[in-house]
Amino acid sequence: MNLSRRMAATAVLATAIAGTVALTPQASAAATASYNGVCGSGYKVVNSAPIGSKGTVFLTYNSAKGKNCVVTVRNTTGKPIPMFAYLYVQGADESAEDGGAYTSYAGPVYGDGRGKCVDWAGGIDNQSTWTYGSNCGSLKAYRVTKGW
Repeated sequence: MNLSRRMAATAVLATAIAGTVALTPQASAAATASYNGVCGSGYKVVNSAPIGSKGTVFLTYNSAKGKNCVVTVRNTTGKPIPMFAYLYVQGADESAEDGGAYTSYAGPVYGDGRGKCVDWAGGIDNQSTWTYGSNCGSLKAYRVTKGW
């Protein structure tokens, strides 16, 4: 990972965990997050990953536009908590991130991913999931799930 992407990822993580006080596990939510369509028309879910018991990060793709989109969705809406969505298209100069305190979802963030591998991630409160080298044909993706 080059220095600017490492710095961006660190900033996104710092935003996601800023203000987190309690690190005690919570009971798993009764509801499961589903894709909410915020990327726009023509985007289809091509991959997803759970973020502990708190929600799901979705990678979508629009084949007509050749663009990927990432959105992180909570299992249940509620008071604003730290969340982030992250996307890096391999070979691009910059990544796309959205982080802050949200009630239901973070993102969407976009990148031109036609024919390229992507790194994507999402975080909710003190948990995150990162996937590297994904959705690029026969190469196997590498996923890291973290909890604080």
